[in-house]
Amino acid sequence: MRIGIVSDSHDHLTHLRRAVEMLEQRGAEVVLHGGDFVAPFAVKELLKAKMPVHAVFGNNDGERQGIRKLFPAVQDPPLVLQLGGRKIVLDHYPEVASRAEARGADVLIFGHTHHLVVQPGPPLMLNPGECCGWLTGRATCAMLDTETLKVELLDL
Repeated sequence: MRIGIVSDSHDHLTHLRRAVEMLEQRGAEVVLHGGDFVAPFAVKELLKAKMPVHAVFGNNDGERQGIRKLFPAVQDPPLVLQLGGRKIVLDHYPEVASRAEARGADVLIFGHTHHLVVQPGPPLMLNPGECCGWLTGRATCAMLDTETLKVELLDL
């Protein structure tokens, strides 16, 4: 299974649209968002994806009620998923590795720091960097192959 991974989009609609487009073109079957959409209008863009979307809240998601109204499935981290035969834990914070939910995980995905992390496991630790590009000047997302646990980083 090919999983698209985005985090920290921070209302940057152009980059979020580009991320969804690139992930679709590369055959993503699902997209995960690690939090910090910020406003409901950004969530609308993410939900235009032609694939299922799973997401958690980040610390900058201020209008949670509005976001939840548009996207009822979004939840507080961590979110534990079984995708492509792998246990994947999606969180906003890098401390995901210390959570009880992380035990036995194949992949731990987080955001918050805005810095790319691909640390082989087990478990694989992955931060796709910042979709927005506001802090680092580099807008990125990632594609994960659950069979091989290979990560492809995509510059937006």
